[in-house]
Amino acid sequence: MSQQGCCQRKNRACVLFSLLALLIFAMPCYAQTASWYSVESCRREGTSGIMANGEVFNNEKLTCASWDYPFGTKLRITNLRNGQSVVVRVTDRGPAKRLYRVGRTIDLSKRAFSEIAELKQGVIHIEVSEVR
Repeated sequence: MSQQGCCQRKNRACVLFSLLALLIFAMPCYAQTASWYSVESCRREGTSGIMANGEVFNNEKLTCASWDYPFGTKLRITNLRNGQSVVVRVTDRGPAKRLYRVGRTIDLSKRAFSEIAELKQGVIHIEVSEVR
């Protein structure tokens, strides 16, 4: 085998490895999504409007529902499309388990969602980080 043929194979392998690394580490991950809920949607679903932590749900508060964080945890939710973010407090459990299994990680109060996206969007791609 010639020296030149060996170097060409190594260069190709290096290029392929670089492209793979770029795909894995440079592309944004859209595994997490958020939607919004309101007093009205709770009534339609037949729930009482009392959140899992015992508080009365209020559309105007900056709150969210999450299965992944304890009550009271503050989270920064960033809309990946426009870079806008909002800090919310976990007060409820949700989204529905069927939605959670496919990547819906957060349900935001109506006000919290409207601060980072238009309500008509319904579902947005997000990044979640805990605020300490």
